[in-house]
Amino acid sequence: MEPILIAVAFGCGMLVNLIGLPPLLGFLAAGFILNAMGYHNTPALSEVADLGVTLLLFTIGLKLNVKILMRRDVWGTTSLHLLLSTLLFTVVLLVCKGLGLALAMSLDWKLALLLGFALSFSSTVFAVKVLEERSDMNALYARLAIGVLVMQDLFAVAFLAVSSGEWPSIWALWILGLPLLRPLLLKLLERAGHGELQVLFGIFLALVVGAAGFEVVGLKPDLGALIIGMLIASHPASAGLAKSLFNLKDLFLICFFLTIGLNGLPTHDTMLLALALVLALPLKSALYYLVYSGAHLRVRTALLSTLALTNFSEFGLIVAAIAAKAGWISHEWLVALSLALAASFMISAPLNGQSERIYHRLGNWLRGMQATTLHPEDRPIELGDAEVIILGMGRIGQGAYFELENKYGTVILGVENDSDKLPTLRAQGMNVIEGDATDTDFWDKVLLSNQVNLVLLAMPHHSGNLYAIEKLRSHGFAGKIAAIVRFEDDIASLKEQGVDAVFNVYDEAGSGFARHVIKRLQPL
Repeated sequence: MEPILIAVAFGCGMLVNLIGLPPLLGFLAAGFILNAMGYHNTPALSEVADLGVTLLLFTIGLKLNVKILMRRDVWGTTSLHLLLSTLLFTVVLLVCKGLGLALAMSLDWKLALLLGFALSFSSTVFAVKVLEERSDMNALYARLAIGVLVMQDLFAVAFLAVSSGEWPSIWALWILGLPLLRPLLLKLLERAGHGELQVLFGIFLALVVGAAGFEVVGLKPDLGALIIGMLIASHPASAGLAKSLFNLKDLFLICFFLTIGLNGLPTHDTMLLALALVLALPLKSALYYLVYSGAHLRVRTALLSTLALTNFSEFGLIVAAIAAKAGWISHEWLVALSLALAASFMISAPLNGQSERIYHRLGNWLRGMQATTLHPEDRPIELGDAEVIILGMGRIGQGAYFELENKYGTVILGVENDSDKLPTLRAQGMNVIEGDATDTDFWDKVLLSNQVNLVLLAMPHHSGNLYAIEKLRSHGFAGKIAAIVRFEDDIASLKEQGVDAVFNVYDEAGSGFARHVIKRLQPL
């Protein structure tokens, strides 16, 4: 990669970051700036961008619960929205033709239907980035959004298989034997440890076993990476593997966002068509919200899922490339769809950044249309009459639970937002309930009794703990609050909020270890 590409990407990303927007918007802008400077997409850059997308889908697979895909509120929502959104954009494109937009004049209803199908998808790359930055990957709305995106990917695979006119090789049946490979892969994952060998093993799984293994038999490489990730997702080491690949995946994805702008410079015709598509984006979002509401989800869950999916997908560019290669449309369509894709990202990023504020503004009005009987996983939670509450039941929360149980007995309540953890925690004798302490509705419905005198904030992200403190104060909580931090500069903000005790995970680990050793080795 040429130094100028790195310099412009960094400069634009930093500039956008300084004004409080996600850096990926800067990377998108950098692509168009570089294009204007005379730079164009190259095979090497596209290859790195593809690697980023493949690693992204692999890490999604590592965190994906297959049960989510089998839920009616996932496959039903996806199928219904895909149908309605395809019809919506088919009509939009035909209206553009009726209004005389140059690029749309060559469309017939079949081609409009094809492009409408492509525009109905949402971007997996963008949505996952937004959810990761919000640290909400385990929240219900995020799990539902990811499930919809995966289902859309499966529809995309089916389309690409049909559009290519080629059926997968008979050797594609090898994927039926993947469960037989699982014990071996899990054993290798354990032996790889936590260093560079673990990173290399993750890349091997994603690019060789998954992507290359599927591509050689005529299947979509990205689907292979996703499935291999899902195959080992239940292993405890999969979370560490996902963290190890996090920065590498993000670095490669910068190239993906650059390539969008490098595909071509805008013209008057392409900008007009992109504008028409972007103006229809709110209707696509409204359809998402309607189908989510029809699944009896709460206003906040439906709204935040909708905002995460309020964008166009890179899949639209793939469909347009296929149509252009077949001579059905001009290559200007690729530029128009690139502009619409980039604009949708630029609209969706600040919307997601202000999602809670949007919810507060619209929540009361939308609640009037909320279903009376809510989805079982989306019903409000009460904390009961516990004296000690631990928010976040990860390793630190679990350790705190057992220590405090020795002093307070059975009056401790743990709150965990990952439903998959609950059976294990309860099997260990812990009193835990499912709840998301970063969820506004959780705090809107919670009833804190006067018996609660201590709350421990053991959530992994500083912003989540700060938010929980704010909501506790708004409820008039007068008891003691303790919180964990990972970085020294986070302590001041907690102290400003009146937190009574702050535990630095890294600083206190050494002293805690020493106390444990002294206790164990002292003379009998």
